Amino acid sequence: MTDAQETAADSRLRPSTGAPRDDGGSPGGSVDGSGGAVGPVDGTPVPLLEPREGIPPVTVDEAALAQVVAAFAEGSGPVAVDAERASGYRYGQRAYLVQLRREGAGSALVDPVACPDLTALGDALADTEWVLHAATQDLPCLRDIGMVPTRLFDTELAGRLAGFPRVGLGAMVENVLGYVLEKGHSAVDWSTRPLPEPWLRYAALDVELLVDLRDALEKELDRQGKLDWAHQEFEAIATAPPAPPRKDPWRRTSGMHKVRRRRQMAVVRELWTARDRVAQRRDVSPGKVLGDAAIVEAALATPANVHALAGLPGFGHRMGRRQLEQWQAAIDRAKALPDSELPQPGQPTAGPPPPRAWADKDPAAAARLSAARAAVTALAENLNMPQENLITPDTVRRVCWEPPGTVDPDSVAAALASHGARRWQIEQVTPALVTALSAR
Repeated sequence: MTDAQETAADSRLRPSTGAPRDDGGSPGGSVDGSGGAVGPVDGTPVPLLEPREGIPPVTVDEAALAQVVAAFAEGSGPVAVDAERASGYRYGQRAYLVQLRREGAGSALVDPVACPDLTALGDALADTEWVLHAATQDLPCLRDIGMVPTRLFDTELAGRLAGFPRVGLGAMVENVLGYVLEKGHSAVDWSTRPLPEPWLRYAALDVELLVDLRDALEKELDRQGKLDWAHQEFEAIATAPPAPPRKDPWRRTSGMHKVRRRRQMAVVRELWTARDRVAQRRDVSPGKVLGDAAIVEAALATPANVHALAGLPGFGHRMGRRQLEQWQAAIDRAKALPDSELPQPGQPTAGPPPPRAWADKDPAAAARLSAARAAVTALAENLNMPQENLITPDTVRRVCWEPPGTVDPDSVAAALASHGARRWQIEQVTPALVTALSAR
């Protein structure tokens, strides 16, 4: 690191004075006119190695939690929020660490295993804007522990709308603010106790610059005339109800496309269900109990007994007799089902058929979809954002499959609204879709 970089890094790691900034929201860099970055001092990214006030202690009891609640209630401005899960290690998507940072309160690390009800913390921040990165990933596990925002700013989604090609937190912090976050602990087992100090440092740094990033992106979105669009998207996320349970989740088994026969599908269903029960009871990731590839192999082979099962990939010599017997019992249950109880091929959907079938089923609809896709692609490129953020592909398919009886701006706008499109999306996409739907 050069002397200039060290000076910039040292000043960045000192407590903020709270003074207003004129540099795009970053204390060490700014967004330039094209959405690029102006890094600290000489443009070279500077590693961010330590939180400003050091690694905060982990909150593990009610007395310490009460202090955190009081401090963050007295803080000012937006609050940065992040959560760490143990995907791939534990059953479900619960939070194993919650990180927060707010002006006047500093940073906090809260253990939701030791403090499973964070409703008081959520209530203290109820009227505060929450800043999250990829909010839809963290909101379900935060909701489970009593933390539900009423207003939010999603820095990942903001990056997409602003046209940044890489929107991971590390890439955004580097490209917008000019600092490098170490991301080596993102996939560790966060259910580990006690959490190692390097992991805690990583976790604290994840919220260290989140409000700075929010401020810079707000200015960039405003410059591009997209800030109101972003606010509409953020409101939609904050007010969205919890997702309903997925229907027939066993159908998402990796490699399911190889399974063609209904009896084989029943084997997948029985093995998936048995695995899920074991994983939930042991609180481990289902993949650690039995891999998807092994389930598919068993479904294709439909072994007659434990000996035959043991010869299949994924059911090798390290698996005990009792385990083999429980999997064989699931297979035998599927083999014994009457035909009337076998699953049907494909997953029933309420929407239009897969686009590949449109040319045969409805050539006119296929032509509408082709024209609409081309129009949306061109518009997204012109607005410098991903197509799926301009309008969801599913919405385009539904409108093209069942277009309004009269194709005009009002009817197309109403159709888009009925499928959940936001006002800004309707305003941008309607003219292009009217043209595409009229060319039939």
